[in-house]
Formats: sequence, structure tokens, C-alpha cells
Amino acid sequence: MKTFVIAEIGINHNGDITIAKKLIDIAKNAGCNAVKFQKRTLEIVYTKELLDSPRESPWGETQRDQKAGLEFEKKEYDIIDAYCKEKKIEWFASAWDVDSQKFLQQFNAKFNKVASAMLTHLPLLEVIAKEKKHTFISTGMSSFTDIDRAVEIFQKNQCPFSLLHCVSTYPSEDNECDLLVMNELRNRYKCDVGYSGHERGILPSVLAVALGATIIERHITLDKKMYGSDQAASIDESELQLMMQQIRAVPGILGNGMKTVSEKEKGIAKKLRYFE
Repeated sequence: MKTFVIAEIGINHNGDITIAKKLIDIAKNAGCNAVKFQKRTLEIVYTKELLDSPRESPWGETQRDQKAGLEFEKKEYDIIDAYCKEKKIEWFASAWDVDSQKFLQQFNAKFNKVASAMLTHLPLLEVIAKEKKHTFISTGMSSFTDIDRAVEIFQKNQCPFSLLHCVSTYPSEDNECDLLVMNELRNRYKCDVGYSGHERGILPSVLAVALGATIIERHITLDKKMYGSDQAASIDESELQLMMQQIRAVPGILGNGMKTVSEKEKGIAKKLRYFE
């Protein structure tokens, strides 16, 4: 089964649709299957106190200015929808509140996504599951009890889903990745399991595929030094290209598990083997 690779653009576009298009191009050129964004209704997700608190950014002096500067609205999503159709790559977004999920419904994307931070937002999960679109559920910061409740909602609504093992540190150290958790998720929930990584490099993502991940999700960036909290936990164009090459090579490297002597080996054996 070919691994489904999601290039997470998230908010790394910095509120600039030109940057978003460049990131879509990078994902498409590397051979990714989809790009993903994030959608928030600021007044629902954040308190007024937080939004009014100080924070310097390219957009102003408050948290509200910064978060509004990073948020795309219908005009931008119309452009994204048309551009992804033109480039022939799927797109979808993770909603952080019910209103944002309802906003996204107008675009009729093929997939939904539950961000790790939203896994315990049960009313949001109910809305998503009722759409019955295949949903990728990230499991960072979550206990098995948390995951049990989320899975129950999707099973109750007969909504197809995959679970993504995830460690919600930005960036993650390699020794935090704990990829073998994928085996426990697969055995416990009897579903496809993938990996959503935030590490600096690409090795854990490639190893995840070797361990059976059917989905890989990675944040991508034009430049890790750009403004933004997710940039350092993202991979750039050259890293994405290399990761995709290695991911696509994994099935051939693993083979089919059948011990045989190939024709090439037989030729070598004639030269090197001792025959009585």
C-alpha cells in the first residue's frame, strides 16, 4: 500500500497567499498526496483576555493582531481550492472550533483532520464524524482514554478514520518520537495508523513507513528562519524531496519477505561458491 503523504502548510504561509501557493507547489513537485491548512475562529478558540494581551509581531502589538494576521478567510480559501484543483493535489484543513468546521464544509474537501489539540473537543468531533469523510486523527498529548472516546464517536457515526501517532513537541527530539506506539494503536483500534512528525530531520518519518505507517504528515516551510512558531519543526523543500524519495523506496527495500536466490545471486555464486 502506497504511503499517503500530507504536507502540512498549517500557518507557515504567514497570512500570505503567495507563500501558500509556493508551498503547494513544493508539495506537488515532491510527490505529496495532499496539503493541509488550519482554520480558527479567534473569538471562540481564544479568550478576550489573551487576544487583547501584548505580543509583538509583523501585524501589530497584540495577540489578536498576530493571530488575525495568520488567519485565512473565504477569499484566500477560494484561491487555495482553485489552485489545488489546477495543480491536481488534494487539500483540507484542521478546524479548531465548530464554526470553522462548518466554514470548511462549503469546499467539500475529500478529507477531514482532527488536530492533536482538538482530540478532546467532543462536540467538534461529533460535527466532523457526521460528515462521514475519511478523517485523520492526530493523537499527540493524548492518553488511550482520550483516544478511546474519540474513536467511539467516529465508530458510532460510521465515519472512516486513521490514527496518526504524534508527539506534540516543536521541534521533537529523535529520542521522543517513540514510533513503536504505532503498533499499539494498530492493535488496539484495528485501523490504519500513520505518523505526524515534528522532528527537525526526516529519519523518524522514513522509519515510520518501514514500521507500517500508511500516512505521513509533516510541516513544510520555505525557510526555517521565517517568522512563525511552526517553522523550526518543519522541513524545507530539499528535505521534503529527500524524504519523499526515501519513503517511496521503502517498499522495494523491505521486499516481500520470501527467501529466494535471485538470478543475479546465482551468477555471483558460480564465481564465489565452493562446489564439490
